[in-house]
Amino acid sequence: MKIACVTDDGQTISAHFGRAQYYAVLTVAEGQIVARELRPKIGHSQFGHTQHVDDQGRSGTGADSHSKHVSMAAVIDDCEALLCRGMGYGAYQSMEQVGIKPVVTDIGEVDAAALAYAAGTLIDHTELLH
Repeated sequence: MKIACVTDDGQTISAHFGRAQYYAVLTVAEGQIVARELRPKIGHSQFGHTQHVDDQGRSGTGADSHSKHVSMAAVIDDCEALLCRGMGYGAYQSMEQVGIKPVVTDIGEVDAAALAYAAGTLIDHTELLH
């Protein structure tokens, strides 16, 4: 299985999905990381100064925001899951809609979080959505 983690350094999961520069994409088989790559990620900064629309007090839930989130996900469309340490509610919903399981984790290390996801032990901390 392929698991994407938002990162700025390839080792640590970023605290915010939209601001991260890269995806660390790990392939896990039989409980081990068998391949890894670093892919560039579109972030909020590439969209200029457009407003991040909020519907019902939730970050990034408007149609324009969904379109941006989908473009951010295009480079990881071969991944089963996306791990981050924080993201807006709209980004979370957008990932689900494109078939990528978003997980908000409190684990900071890319390898540890990916292995926990693959083992089925990673907790999705949706209370950290904003």
